Amino acid sequence: MDFNDLINSISKLKNIELPAEASQFKMSPPFRRELIARNKSKIKTAKQAAVLALLYPDLNQIVHIALILRKTYHGVHSAQIGFPGGKVEVGDEDLVATALRETNEEIGVHAEMVEVIKPLTPVYIPPSNFFVKPFFGISRSTPTFVRQDDEVEDIVEVPLTQLLDDQLVISTTVPTSYNISVKVPAFDLNGHIVWGATAMMLSEIKDLLKEVR
Repeated sequence: MDFNDLINSISKLKNIELPAEASQFKMSPPFRRELIARNKSKIKTAKQAAVLALLYPDLNQIVHIALILRKTYHGVHSAQIGFPGGKVEVGDEDLVATALRETNEEIGVHAEMVEVIKPLTPVYIPPSNFFVKPFFGISRSTPTFVRQDDEVEDIVEVPLTQLLDDQLVISTTVPTSYNISVKVPAFDLNGHIVWGATAMMLSEIKDLLKEVR
C-alpha cells in the first residue's frame, strides 16, 4: 500500500466502526471464548497496559507496520513478536500516554512523531493477567528506530501488503502456559510467526484497512 493512499483513508478510519471481537476471534486460539468467560471477573481487576500499532512510510513511501521481537527471559511473553508497549506507570496521564511512552522507550519513536488515529478493541491476556488497550497510529515520516537493548531483541518492519495477504495466514502449533500444545491461527510476517494477542490485534487492523481500501 502506498502511504498517500493510507493518508487519504484516515477520515474513514477515524469514523468506521471497529469490527471488535468478530475480527479478533478469527486469529484467536480455539479455547479463547471459554477462557474469557471463565476469567470474566478477573478482567475487571486486571493490570492495565497499552500498545501502539504504528504505520509509517519507508523511503519509497510503502506502508510498513512496526513490531518488536522481545528478548528471551523468564516470562510468558519471552521471545515473542508484539507491538511496542507495556504496563501503565505512575505519571502516565492516560493509556495513550502509556502507549506513546513505551513506544519511545522501546523503539525510539518520539510521541510528537505519532498521530494517534483511534483506539482499537482491548485484549485480555489471561496468563499474565493484563488487559491491553491497543492504539492505531501513524508517523508521516520514516522513523529512525532505536531499540531498547535490554527488552527488545529486534525491530521487525513489516510491509503492510504482507498483513493484508490472506495467503500469509497459517496454522501453527504452540506451547501454552497451561502445559499443553495447541494449533492456532497465525500470521507469517517477515519469517516470524505471530499468534495470540498480537495476531488478534493485527486481525482487527487488517479488517479495518480492507474496509477502507
